[in-house]
Amino acid sequence: MAELNEKTNSSVNKKIRTRKVAPKVDLTAMVDLAFLLITFFMLTTSLNKPNTLDVAVPDKNMDRPVDMDEKRIVNLIIYENAYSIIYGNMSSPIQIIESIDTKRHSLKNHLIELNNKVKLNTADKNTIVIIKPTNDAFTKNIIDCFDEIRSAKIEHYMLSKLSAEEKLTLHL
Repeated sequence: MAELNEKTNSSVNKKIRTRKVAPKVDLTAMVDLAFLLITFFMLTTSLNKPNTLDVAVPDKNMDRPVDMDEKRIVNLIIYENAYSIIYGNMSSPIQIIESIDTKRHSLKNHLIELNNKVKLNTADKNTIVIIKPTNDAFTKNIIDCFDEIRSAKIEHYMLSKLSAEEKLTLHL
């Protein structure tokens, strides 16, 4: 309600001032809403799990070479935009598939074909793919190679370096 202030005779010369009150905003409702939104998004959001590639690395203390059946080995040489597949030992290969272009041909089809050939030659044993990138190969080429091997359903594969003898054999 409104009040009327009447002037009294004793204070004719005095001016009556009213204090200006600063406006107050009640922020309780906004803080409650903010906490409700934070808890809602915390409970409903799921974080992405990182996709990792499981690669078994051999021991560094291993001095002697590992003997493997050459009929199970498929050497996959990775170049800049091409692959070469050598079935068997690098020194005495059973079959060589030269320069498979990554843009035109699928590596998966060649790997499935070789996997079937290995199973026929070794009484249904698994294929071992040894991935050997050259100095020209990019990381993308190596990752694509891992993806193609997995899609061909080959379980045993490893990453290795080209030896000096293998580089001479490949004319690198």
